[in-house]
Amino acid sequence: MATEIETPPFLGSAPPTPSVDIEAERLRDENKRLREENERLLSQVHSVQSAQVPGLYSAPAVRTPSLQQLSRIAAKFNLDLDEAELQEFQHAMKRPLASYQRLDKLVEPLPPVKWPRTPGWRPQPAENPHNAWYWRTEITGAHSGKLHGKTVAIKDTVAVAGVPMMNGSRVLEGYVPEYDATIITRILDAGGIIKGKAVCEDMCKSPSSYTAATGPIENAHVSGRSSGGSSSGSAALLALGEVDLAIGGDQGGSIRIPAAWSGVVGHKPTYGLVPYTGCVSVETTLDHVGPMARTVEDVAIMLEVLSGYDNGLDPRQAPNISVQNYTSQLTGDLSGIRVGLLKEGFGLETSEADVDDMVREAAYSLTTVGAVVEEVSVPMHYDGCHLWNTVAIEGTLETMVKGHGLGVGWKGFYPTSMLEALARGFKSRASDTSHTLKLLMLFGEYMRETYGGRYYAKGQNLSRVLTHAYNNALQNCDVMVLPTVPFKATEIPDQDVSIKEFCQPGIKVVANTCPFNLTGHPAISINAGFSQGLPVGMMIVGRHFDDVTVLKVAYAYEKIRDGK
Repeated sequence: MATEIETPPFLGSAPPTPSVDIEAERLRDENKRLREENERLLSQVHSVQSAQVPGLYSAPAVRTPSLQQLSRIAAKFNLDLDEAELQEFQHAMKRPLASYQRLDKLVEPLPPVKWPRTPGWRPQPAENPHNAWYWRTEITGAHSGKLHGKTVAIKDTVAVAGVPMMNGSRVLEGYVPEYDATIITRILDAGGIIKGKAVCEDMCKSPSSYTAATGPIENAHVSGRSSGGSSSGSAALLALGEVDLAIGGDQGGSIRIPAAWSGVVGHKPTYGLVPYTGCVSVETTLDHVGPMARTVEDVAIMLEVLSGYDNGLDPRQAPNISVQNYTSQLTGDLSGIRVGLLKEGFGLETSEADVDDMVREAAYSLTTVGAVVEEVSVPMHYDGCHLWNTVAIEGTLETMVKGHGLGVGWKGFYPTSMLEALARGFKSRASDTSHTLKLLMLFGEYMRETYGGRYYAKGQNLSRVLTHAYNNALQNCDVMVLPTVPFKATEIPDQDVSIKEFCQPGIKVVANTCPFNLTGHPAISINAGFSQGLPVGMMIVGRHFDDVTVLKVAYAYEKIRDGK
């Protein structure tokens, strides 16, 4: 484990001037001693980092490219270079290669692993009947705190040091991270007990629950139906009562969809409120991670623990993020709160009438506790899923597939071991990925090669217009309400399903959820009731960093629902 050397804050600057000369002399001597000690430690680290004796052979970390390799790269970039020119360029690479060789010898800083644990175990089918667990653990943290005694399932896209991580895919199978994601440390610091890693969909690229390499996860309420994805295992474990809390990730609805189809509560926080540090990135501008639970209060408590600035390790965050006491405002009273029924979220081509009716009824019940409920309209909501699709397809290709779960061009913590594991995995096991991921790779690369990223850029530009449209609507109401998913949980396909049928659900499922990943608004899904034995989710969307009002409205509805 790498250890960063902490430099006392006064090193390199003059110490405070004392009133007594002898004290000043003592401080100067102490300062000098600390300087010398610091230099000694740095020298030791450099010695360990080099791990070689001068003059003796040391295997190079980075090889000099052959002329054949350079010729292939030149052709890729449409460079017309003859062999003599390639040889000159090969020679010119000696200096930059030296930098890479030196960089390989240096030890990089890692987030701390604060709490001890054992690696855990892969559960046998008898102890995992719904196939929702990928790995079981028993990791305990502080003896007190907001989550003291609460059991937690972690989506298997979040790194837990020493515990195998698969991200639902053969591509990452066998990888064991040596660092904890920031939210893992925060959960353990708050007294939470991590019971294991929950199965997620193959590289998180499905809103259903049958693409994981470990097999499908059936709905906890009706067998043969989907649990929703990609945080499928997290939602199923909550619905089955196996844990109190869970972590989900959300790039297009992956917290809210499984929450809706499994009948639990899932909150996608405002973009950047909860640090994504140490999680596999799908697309940096769409990545969200957040709490799931059976009650709104537990979600609110968990959000208090998870949220807050991560000292520059996550580029999605601004330094001025403040942590609020969300639970203190869960009163059940909505006096003065304006609820807008988002017109364009209802009556879609795929909408089921019972889902629309149930969500409307749930929204209007809020008037009994003081809320005003009126219809609002955002016509651009219809285009939100199309904007998201262009960003998600090409952005995921560049960030998760080609960028090996990280991408480039941002400041923060880069988990290099995970990057290497994904790089190797995509070279050796790409053919073992799900049809949905193969579709993304094929179509995404076609669009990048043929149109050069034009549509990705245009989608990102228009997402600002979409954000403005929602913000305008939220000037006339405090929250917007719509069905999380326009229809109830779908059937899990048979083994002989065609590629077309396998990939079909996609955009239909995320039509109402994915626009808010583009815009970053906070959104929660809460169970509005059951129809034909299947849960129906109601989504509540609020203003940026006004997660507290979203939770407040969800809590009030939960009390009305449970009081019937």
